[in-house]
Order: sequence, then C-alpha cells, then structure tokens
Amino acid sequence: MKKKSLMFIIPIFLVVLLLVVQAFCDLELPSYTSSIINDGIASKGIDSNLPEVMTEDIYNAVLKITDENVGMLTGYSYIIRDNLSKVDYENYKREYPILEKENIYVLNDLDKDERKTIEGIVEKPLILAYMFKSNNESIVKSLGLTNLKDGETALDWLMSLDDQTFKITVDNFLKTIDNFDETVLNEFGAVCISEMYKDIGIDMDNYQISFIINKGIEMLLVAAIGMIVAIMASYLVGKISARISYVLRSDVVKKVLAFSTAEFKEFGASSLITRATNDIEQIKMFVIMLLRIVVFAPILGIGAFIKVYNNPLNWLIAVAVIAILVLISILFGLAMPKFKKMQKLIDRLNLVSREIITGMPVIRTFHTERYEEKRFDKANTDLTKTNLFVNRLMGIMMPSMMLVMNIVSILIVWYGAKAIDVGTLEIGTLLAFITYTMQIIMAFLMISLVSVMLPRALVSIKRIKEILKTEITVKEAEETIEFDDKKKGMVEFKNVTFKYPDASEAMLKNISFKATPGTTTAFIGSTGSGKSTLINLIPRFFDVTDGTILVDGIDIKKASIKELREKIGYVPQKGTLFSGTIASNIKFGNDDISEEEMEKVAEVSQALEFIKEKEDTFNSEISQGGANVSGGQKQRLSIARAIAKKPEIYIFDDSFSALDFKTDAKLRKSLDKYAKDATILIVAQRISTIMNADNIIVLNEGEIVGEGTHKELLDSCPIYKEIALSQLKEEEL
Repeated sequence: MKKKSLMFIIPIFLVVLLLVVQAFCDLELPSYTSSIINDGIASKGIDSNLPEVMTEDIYNAVLKITDENVGMLTGYSYIIRDNLSKVDYENYKREYPILEKENIYVLNDLDKDERKTIEGIVEKPLILAYMFKSNNESIVKSLGLTNLKDGETALDWLMSLDDQTFKITVDNFLKTIDNFDETVLNEFGAVCISEMYKDIGIDMDNYQISFIINKGIEMLLVAAIGMIVAIMASYLVGKISARISYVLRSDVVKKVLAFSTAEFKEFGASSLITRATNDIEQIKMFVIMLLRIVVFAPILGIGAFIKVYNNPLNWLIAVAVIAILVLISILFGLAMPKFKKMQKLIDRLNLVSREIITGMPVIRTFHTERYEEKRFDKANTDLTKTNLFVNRLMGIMMPSMMLVMNIVSILIVWYGAKAIDVGTLEIGTLLAFITYTMQIIMAFLMISLVSVMLPRALVSIKRIKEILKTEITVKEAEETIEFDDKKKGMVEFKNVTFKYPDASEAMLKNISFKATPGTTTAFIGSTGSGKSTLINLIPRFFDVTDGTILVDGIDIKKASIKELREKIGYVPQKGTLFSGTIASNIKFGNDDISEEEMEKVAEVSQALEFIKEKEDTFNSEISQGGANVSGGQKQRLSIARAIAKKPEIYIFDDSFSALDFKTDAKLRKSLDKYAKDATILIVAQRISTIMNADNIIVLNEGEIVGEGTHKELLDSCPIYKEIALSQLKEEEL
C-alpha cells in the first residue's frame, strides 16, 4: 500500500507546483491590464514617479527641496552626463536632444529596493519643482508672481530665495501635496515627468507606444506560460486520476476473486459491477476536480484578495462571498441527501437490468414482459427523478452564480465611477478590481463544484472501501502444509457440519465419508438436501463450521488454497463459458495443453463431433456467456475444460443433467477410461448417471441416510429406492 501511495507523491507534487504557477500567471494578467490602461494610456507610458532622466534645473531644485537626502541622491542615484566621450555624447544626444544645450542627470542602475527608496525621496519634490517651472496658475497667484519676466519661471524665483524663505515656501506647498490621494499623486507625477521628458526632447508618442507594446508582449508571455502550465497540469491530473482508477479496479477485482461464495452473496453481482465501474468512475472524476480545483482555487482566491486588499471597494467582495455562501448552503442542503440515494438506485437499476437480460427466456415463456417493463420502468423512473432533481439544482447554481457576479460587477462599476470622479481610483485599477473580484467568486464557485461532487464521491469511496476492507471468511493459513503425495487424490470428510452465515440451522450435519483414487463417489438426494453445498466445501468455496475435510491426507484449511484448487477439476451445475474461442475455453485451466491433447479431451467430453462441424473448429468464436452454443454443447465444453486440467480430483455438480441419456452414458464411459487413476465425485439427480458408481451417498436434510453401491442401497435405503423407482422401471433397476 505504501508503494502505491509513493508512486503518486511526485506527480501530485508536480501538479501542485504547476497549479501554483498557473494561479500566479492568472493573478498577474489583471495587473498588466491595469498597467496598460493606467500607465500606458492615461499616463503616457510613465509607470513610476521616479524619472529616468532630469533636466539640470529640476535636478538642482529637487536636491535643494530634499535637503537632508542630498547625500543619497548625489551619492549613487543620479549621474551627470557632462564629461562624456564623443561617442557617448552622440549616443545620449540622440536619446536626449536637450543635452546639446544643457547637462542632464540620468538615473543610475538601481535594484528594486533602491528605486523604491529614491522614488519616495524624489516624487513630491519633483512634482513641486515642475509645478514651479511650468508657472502653475495656482502657485503664481498664491505667491503674487504676476509680474514675471518673459522666459522667467516661478522655479527661477524660488531658487533665488534665501535658504530660510525657500524652506518656509517649500514646506507650505509640500503640506498641500501631502494631502493628495495616492492616485492623484501618481497622476500629477506622470504629467510632470511626461512634460519634463518632452522638454528633454523625448518623443512621448513613441515612448507611450513602446511601453504599451512591451507590456503587451509581457502579458502575452505570462498568458502563454499560464496556458502551457495549465495543459501540463491537466495532462498530469488525467494520468494520476486514470492511474488511481486503474489501481482501484485492480484491487477490487483481486479482492473479489478472493471472495468466498458467502461474500459474493453478501454484495450481489449487480452491486459489485456498479462498484467496480460507476463508483470508481465517480472517484476518478472527484480526484480530477480535487487536484485541479482544491489546490488552484484557494491560491487564486487568496491571491486575488491580497491584490485588492487596499482597494476602497473591497467591501463589495465580502457582499459577494456572503451571497455565494448562502446560495451554496441552500443548494447543498437540498442536494446532499439525493446524492447519497443515487448510488443505491443505480445498484437497483443494474440488478433489474441484469435479471431481465439473463432471464429473458423465462420472461418470454411466462409472458411477463409487461410486468418486467413496469419493474424496470420503476427503477429507471426513480433514478431519473433523482438525477433530474440533482441536475436541476446544479442547473440553478450556475445562473445564480452568474447573477451574483453580474450584480457585483454593476455595484463595482457604480461605486468605482464615483471613486474615479473624485480622483481616488483609476480606470485600469477598477477594471483589474473587477477581474480580481470575479476570480475570488470563481474560486468559491469551483470549490462549491467540488463540494457538489464530494457527497457522491464519499458514498463511492465508502462502497469501494467496503469491498477492500471485507474480511475474507475463507483464509489461507499463515504457514501452509505440503500435500502428501502418497495419498494423492484421496478425499475424506470427518464429522463435517456446515451452516450458512446468518442461517438458523446447519445445512450439513456430521458428514463422514472417504473417496479414494480410481473410484467414483456419487451424491444423490432430494432438492435442498445439501449435495452441492457438500462438494463446494472441497475447493473451499465455503469453510466448514465444524469437523475436518482432508485432501491427500491434509486438512484443507492448513493447505495452500492455490495448490488445493490446482488438484481439482470442477464443473458447476450451470456451464459457464468465456468470450473467446473454443480453444481458449478448453485451455482455460491448462494453457500448456497440446493440440492433440485438446482434441482428446474434446473427444472424451463428447464435444469433438460438434466442434469438427464448425468451420473454424477449435478456433470458432464463443460469444459472451456462451450464448452462441446450446446448453448441452456449453456443458460438454465445461467438462472438457475440467478434463484438460488433468486434475487428481474431478467434481461434477449435476453437470450431466443437460446431456441426453446416450451422450451422458458415452461421456461417463470415456471419462472412466481417461481418468481411471483420479478421484471422481458426482452430484446427480438421475439414477442412470450414478448407478454404476463405486460408492453412492444418499443425503436427506443435510444428513447421510444411506451409503453403498446401487444394489446395496436398493435393499438398505428406502429414500434411494424411492428416487430410483420414480425415474426407472423396476426391471431397469
């Protein structure tokens, strides 16, 4: 079990890793949309309040305004480009044409943290400096600078003030700028930097287009990575879920093959089929949803919430989440009981379908088609009604979720428009907020879809677990004993008593007899006397309640079950064939049998004649369940299969009843010659089948009431004589 668990750990870890990357990509896309709109379109490609280049007058003004941070700015942030080589000068002049007239200051290479620090120092002084340089109307009026000379700016006036007056003036204006909202501050900064870049000679149209294209390319790359990662994750999830279902099916089949007849009866064939197919498919689908959503949705939802945490509209997300939770709770409260009921209804439908298909001849004979139609219709209608109820609820869920999403979108636009109007929110930020809100809602929706599947999956898991955890009643001993070759083929019952599970009375009571190699032991008795039960104890289809069964002198409970069953050639009451060919069915228990031997066993079982009549002889197709051969042919092929195994012990459970008297007699005569050294055990209803047996055991109500040869029993056992006279004339006995 640990090995099976380990084989899934690495793929699941890879899936989680890929889903984290996918969620990260999905969370980054709205940020790019916001940046393209806010920075690329609204701010002319300016995405930071830290300019890459400054004119000399602005730089000097910023230095003077910052005062205590002068050392940081001059130390490593901005480098003057006045002492340049001819080549460098020409390069910079093409990029910054103003260099031909005056010096400029270009931002040095800085890491992310350094840029953030310098931006905090520069942004407000820069805005103030450029407002003075551009002769901002409100500044000019407030300072009474209405008589400025042509070409003179308020910045020139500001820089000419003595230090004390300069500081007082600057501090007053900085207090006003400090009251700006971050959005307004960014807008002012972008305008100032854009205008300064124009003064420097930078083509702002190309600058803006270049910014949008670069951001667009980055966005496409992130989207492509997200798509590739999503495909890889889906592929791995598909492989994992398919592998899990494969392992579960294998485990279920292995466990079912180990079941005794008691476990088969407990579950029923229809339920075992449903569990091995429909239930495992439900688990597979749940695993897919679990791996794709339970990891992805929380990362997406939490990540989106972090992205919008500081947004003034984030209260709308709380409204949306509460509405979704209420909706999901109502729907789940109605749907969960139905999910638990659904698997039982599927079991019922499979049971009825199986009974109708297998019992078709009986149904037609008794003309009960209408009754069976009604019985099937009821099972079908019950399942359909439950499915419709659940599907309608799930159908309501998606439109309801979409309604919530659309209402929330309207509210976001309504309140967002007001925030944009007062300058506290940007358009791009609003669009990104809408996307992030939808991602949060979708995360809840995806988790709710998993929750929808959870009840049904839990029921299926429980049903599979019931099979895998079922205690096998017929267990192999921890230390098995080898069979005694000196007693090869010997079968002995010692005071055997058997009671079916949950039965009130024992089916067999104190059964004792011995069957030796080279002899035929037959069992006869009225219906329900325990004949088939008795011989089914030998291959350990059941275990005895009391007493001991010996094969080759060894208690079968102490022997290997595999070795025990290899010694037995078993032919059940109802001949069972498997889809394939006649050859594959005969070789079922002995694949190494040669063509000559196969032909010989077919001859012994009286099957060779009808096999030779077929066009492909031994390669002729056998359909499922042997539907394309008659009952007698099916039985003869079943007998041939047992003979081909060359067992020590032959068990025929009323296997000759489907044969006519002539074929029955010829088959037994051939078998006596072919298997003269084997032990043959025959359960029969026909006296003619067993009258030549070496030992006949008569059963009545689970007890031996007579034992001996045919002639001995006619004299000593009234029950046997009664059965014999009911079938044959007295002179035939």
